[in-house]
Amino acid sequence: MIQLWSVQALAVCLCWLQLALGGDQTVLSENTKLSNETLLWGPYRPNLYFGVRPRIPKSLTTGLLWAKVDSFQDVQNNFRHTCEQHEGMAGYGWDQYDVRLGGRQTIHDAGNMIDITTEFVKIPGGQHGGNWGVRIRGIPREDAPEHLVTSMIFYAAMEGFGNLQVSNEEDELGIMGTVKMEGSSNELGEFTLEVTEGPESNVHPPPRHKSYASKPLDRSIVSSLQVEDANIWQAKALLFQHMKTEIDEMISLYGQENAPPPWQIFTIANNVREGNMHFVQKVFDGAFEFDVMFSSGSAPESVNPGIISKAIRTATEAFSDRFSKVLAPKAPFNKPKYQAFAHSMFSNLIGGIGYFYGDALVDRSYAPEYEEENEGFWQETAEARQRQGAVKLEGPAELYTSIPSRPFFPRGFLWDEGFHLVPVADWDMDLTLDIVKSWFSLMDDDGWIGREQILGHEARSKVPQEFQVQYPHYANPPTLFLIFESLIDKLQDAASFKDSADPLESIRSAHLQNPENAKNYLRELYPLLKRHYFWFRKTQWGDIKSYDREAFSTKEAYRWRGRSTTHVLTSGLDDYPRPQPPHPGELHTDLISWMGMMTRSMRRIANTIGEMDDVKEFQGYETAIIRNIDDLHWSKKEQTYCDATIDDYEESVHVCHKGYISIFPFLTGLLPADSPRLGAILDLISDPEELWSPYGIRSLSKRNPNYQTGEDYWRSPVWININYLAVKALFDLAQTSGSHQKRATKLYTSLRTNLVENVFKEWERTKFAWEQYNAETGEGQRTQHFTGWTSLVVKMMAMPDLSNVKKVKEEL
Repeated sequence: MIQLWSVQALAVCLCWLQLALGGDQTVLSENTKLSNETLLWGPYRPNLYFGVRPRIPKSLTTGLLWAKVDSFQDVQNNFRHTCEQHEGMAGYGWDQYDVRLGGRQTIHDAGNMIDITTEFVKIPGGQHGGNWGVRIRGIPREDAPEHLVTSMIFYAAMEGFGNLQVSNEEDELGIMGTVKMEGSSNELGEFTLEVTEGPESNVHPPPRHKSYASKPLDRSIVSSLQVEDANIWQAKALLFQHMKTEIDEMISLYGQENAPPPWQIFTIANNVREGNMHFVQKVFDGAFEFDVMFSSGSAPESVNPGIISKAIRTATEAFSDRFSKVLAPKAPFNKPKYQAFAHSMFSNLIGGIGYFYGDALVDRSYAPEYEEENEGFWQETAEARQRQGAVKLEGPAELYTSIPSRPFFPRGFLWDEGFHLVPVADWDMDLTLDIVKSWFSLMDDDGWIGREQILGHEARSKVPQEFQVQYPHYANPPTLFLIFESLIDKLQDAASFKDSADPLESIRSAHLQNPENAKNYLRELYPLLKRHYFWFRKTQWGDIKSYDREAFSTKEAYRWRGRSTTHVLTSGLDDYPRPQPPHPGELHTDLISWMGMMTRSMRRIANTIGEMDDVKEFQGYETAIIRNIDDLHWSKKEQTYCDATIDDYEESVHVCHKGYISIFPFLTGLLPADSPRLGAILDLISDPEELWSPYGIRSLSKRNPNYQTGEDYWRSPVWININYLAVKALFDLAQTSGSHQKRATKLYTSLRTNLVENVFKEWERTKFAWEQYNAETGEGQRTQHFTGWTSLVVKMMAMPDLSNVKKVKEEL
């Protein structure tokens, strides 16, 4: 009998383990093993429209290319491989996806007149991470010609010391039926990889040229190459190079006047031989379908199309069921029209999780200019960066991360990650903690983590050279500490998983179901967390004493390093207006606020694991930071929080650019409900001539002279990550008795509605989520398919509807 893994079967296995093995720690160990297996494989090459690999350095890697081949002029531009902006797509991404089970992706390729679906599923079993399969379908779009010819190319390559060979008997006419590869590696053991012929409904172009006799298109064309590891990622370029040789031979043989049709001429050679990279090409006329199946040698059964069909149904049902329980939208977003949107936004967030491995460029010169202690420091640091003498490749390192955007930012970003993981933590805390741990494994001996992880040649190919080098004195907002707070909150609310019917819950919530497991996780990371925290205090300190500033504490002030006259890239807010000219005596409101949040998180972590001396120490820092935020950054004149700098008379002065910076103490939860500053903050947020817009909170006040000027990156647009912090802060205030409760409730309800409705409207209009939204029109702009922190709308949709306060109180 064929053994089909399903969530139900795994549930039985887990229950048996708990009974047979006994002991929480043993069960956790088994759950960890099962978790690692369910997370080993995935579409972990998110920069591609579809590419599967394991979380193993130098291992098996696969990808998919396709193109419409009906003319000689456009074929090269029609080939799809890496996700690109403005490539003729009418939208693409995961409709439903669970990182442990799989899901369905739809690619609406208007340029090639075809809709491609990839239904990827996992079938765990055995000792090497189990099996997987993907069903690839193509359906011509409405505007497609009657005979749309599409060339599909699947490739598989083995990096490192493993082996991968085509096992079919060599046939100079191509391979009839299933193409089968056999391979092995230390980590994966022995395995097979099969590309099926597909159902009988598949149609191939008929013979229209005598070249068809030597290369019939009703077969799979397979070509084997030997490629250096460092070049495997350039599959498209390798394909074109190989294909050009074949084209030249055909033109030479038949001449320009009698050339084969484009679908015949744009083919690879039938050349099965030893190699480490194998291309499998299929040419279809009209709709098509075929499967790719990976079977581990240690799994109980090999994959077949029937197993894939059942696994697809299981994954679809399990996703819908879990979503309806864990992230179910609340009113007014609990209507059917929002369901596909909510599913897609979340699925593309976790469908953007990738595994990256490679070296990185780092400048460890520790040049004195990088201390930024002199006036005119930005010129000195620019000159130091130009020297490039100490820039070296470090690593290799590995990172498991959720990326911001598949076409434009397909790599790890430190401050983005904390926002990405907020909804993921509700879905799968074990996965979340795995990603957090991956980030902290990148830390150096001083406590620094590079803010942008550009690992390897493939990652660097997407980044301009001037932005590739990372600097060990540059910080980034410590948003991962938001996740530690979420973990502790969930530990205090065990009911969040007790009633779950998800058979995978014991894996997803292994650290929540037994608090001691979570404490052990925190204890393991705690030395790294402390090192990171004190690295911030040491490298991003701000100067109080030199300028006789009056404050509760002489130590709690902070300044971002890495300023230029126009940007503070390290802050994440890039071109947001700052004091001019830059000065070593500057103090930054957003950074001291982040430090307050980070300190609070460290205090809570220390308390959770019983480090009581540290609790006292962090409490002291936290109190001092909160006091100094008011003493150093509150402007009585402007009635808001402002950056500070030093004027021509060596006096500390406020420089107030009302916007996100002004409300950061509120956004990071550092203002109590009875704070005398809250009224003014709420005034600023709710004023349509300042920050309020029908589409969310503007990044900069409409009254500011810098509004919509220059690059206009953080000088007007609505950003979903900062708006999420505002929604959460307003919700927390709305739950607290006091003079601002009623107003906060109203603002929360309006802001939540405005944000979600606009992102939904633009998703329906453009079929994409966007990096930011125009504060005047609501239109999505900048990077498309930005399914990183823009997916926080899913978290907002799942938050309570406070428009009916009495009903909400009953629910809470």
